[in-house]
Amino acid sequence: MRLTMRERKKTTAVVAPRYQKARKKEKGKILDEFVALTGYRRSYASYVLSIHGTRRRIDATRIAVADVRKRERRRRPKVYGSEVSKPLIAIWYLMDCICGKRLAPIMGELIRKLQEFREITLEETVQKKLESISAATIDRVVGPERKRHALKGRSRTKPGTLLKHQIPIRTFSDWDEKRPGFVEIDLVGHEGGNAQGDYAQTLTVTDVCTGWTETQAVKNKAQQWVFEALKEIRGRMPFPLLGIDSDNGGEFINDHLLRYCRQEHITFTRTRSYRKNDNCFVEQKNYSVVRRAVGYARYDTEQELRILNALYPCLSLYTNFFQPTMKLIEKTRIGSKITKKYDIPSTPYHRVLHSPDVEETNKRVLKKLYRTLNPASLKRQISKLQQRLLHSVEMKRKGRKQHAA
Repeated sequence: MRLTMRERKKTTAVVAPRYQKARKKEKGKILDEFVALTGYRRSYASYVLSIHGTRRRIDATRIAVADVRKRERRRRPKVYGSEVSKPLIAIWYLMDCICGKRLAPIMGELIRKLQEFREITLEETVQKKLESISAATIDRVVGPERKRHALKGRSRTKPGTLLKHQIPIRTFSDWDEKRPGFVEIDLVGHEGGNAQGDYAQTLTVTDVCTGWTETQAVKNKAQQWVFEALKEIRGRMPFPLLGIDSDNGGEFINDHLLRYCRQEHITFTRTRSYRKNDNCFVEQKNYSVVRRAVGYARYDTEQELRILNALYPCLSLYTNFFQPTMKLIEKTRIGSKITKKYDIPSTPYHRVLHSPDVEETNKRVLKKLYRTLNPASLKRQISKLQQRLLHSVEMKRKGRKQHAA
């Protein structure tokens, strides 16, 4: 039985010092044993035993030592050099730093869209490389840039009133609607770590089937403002509202919203208390859409409320038309190991177009709107409004310092 390559190299390292010190007749015997053990040809066996451990001067400061246990690392020529990485990183930032699995499938469409609005100019070879680049390569190229992004947050929701017992519970495992129109809703508080007084809230509405997400800022948690925002968002959805699933907060569990849903024949369900995963679709958007866009500062002025509601329409177009999402389609548990399988990443816009339950009239309206949208321009508008929000928060902070002084 012959040795493996690793065992051969270890054997060579052990036998070589004895071989190099031996006389000619002894070398012949050592070589016979070594050839029989490793299966090397005699001439090659003599060569590797002779060179192992020898030292050669390269220049005045460097000496090379031969070691058969080590091999020179193969270096393939770079396929994606700086001419590819620079536009790739620019596109990655434009797409809000999404992962390679979400970015790779829409790279070709996105490049054509940016070229249409003259936002990017690429050589033909670079464009072909970008269109064929894999998700893993995208993540590797943008890896150093990704380390700069990390956010943490918290959420507050108080239990609703006894009215919640009139509203049926829908758990995560039950929520499996296959048609657009069944949504999850939630509020994101912008208290900035200080829960005293009134502060802005963002109502997030997410369609379970397509991932279509709309947001609207309200001045506080009062039922009146939340109800008005929900009706406004309903008018912006590209399909009829068929069902609402909320948490147990009093802003949702109230007679006003319950009567409205009964009159409009909208299914109204709620999650179990203290089970956030029952509302996982909208909870995920609370971070990926709202928190990533407006952060964790306290917004409690009329000016900040106006800025938020100027930002959210741009954010809606940017998110729903250009941000691909992945949906979990299968989860398998084998012992302690869980294997998850996702569908092909697609934007909410494309999911709506591929849905047979959405009217063709609504699809034509969306297609017409899509042709007018420039993702780079939307990103610039969002960034401009974000800067206005930051400036407003900074002015409040300076005002408090002056007042304290």
